[in-house]
Amino acid sequence: MNILIIEDEKPAARRLNRMLESLDMKINAMLHSVEESLAWFETNEHPDLIFLDIQLSDGLSFEIFENIDVKSAIIFTTAYDEYALQAFKLNSIDYLLKPIDSEDLEVAVAKFKERIPEKQGLSVDFDDIKKLLSNPLEREYKKRFTVKVGQHLKMIPVDTIECFFSENKGTYIHTNENRDYLIDMTLEELEKELAPETFFRVSRKFYVNINAIKDMVSYTNSRLQIKLHTFKEHDVIVSRERVRDFKDWLE
Repeated sequence: MNILIIEDEKPAARRLNRMLESLDMKINAMLHSVEESLAWFETNEHPDLIFLDIQLSDGLSFEIFENIDVKSAIIFTTAYDEYALQAFKLNSIDYLLKPIDSEDLEVAVAKFKERIPEKQGLSVDFDDIKKLLSNPLEREYKKRFTVKVGQHLKMIPVDTIECFFSENKGTYIHTNENRDYLIDMTLEELEKELAPETFFRVSRKFYVNINAIKDMVSYTNSRLQIKLHTFKEHDVIVSRERVRDFKDWLE
């Protein structure tokens, strides 16, 4: 089976590539823009399956197919919410929510193998999907958090946050003013609220802001230790299983 990945976030593309390789699937190419994809299709046969991100760096990925007769099955990869997913459901197209879960990926691939005969493409109405997505769907991430300080409420802008950390069953914000604030959210709940290009979950206990990283050093058992500008309460360690994704994220 030949596979094409069209994804403008290179760390996400590389991660998906590794996940597919672990399923013994051959990846023809990884493309990152509409322009690059158009050039690729001019000189290459259509793959059996395309993993397609919607919003690319230079436009919607649908633009690729405005002058190309799709010969491939498509699985969308998207960070859009349930509202947007109506578009894919109506067209009977599989989709994977970012960050892609390995089990969800296996299920989607198995579904493709069961439903799509070899060399047969999908009948995709991209115009229909574009209409359903006509409202701007730029993902809105939190710009600030409201915390309680005594009897007062204080707003914490996201760009002043060095990290989020969990301790004693609580979740805390640490700011560049070297202050900690308790928030009423778990790290898991924060995952959908933080811009992935800015924040990365380095372990079960920490989310870090890329702009707050002062230094990175090798640590025991193939891990990394991160030094932040003001946070000194605990060692911030990138867990071994996240080191590779962390390095991709830094790029």
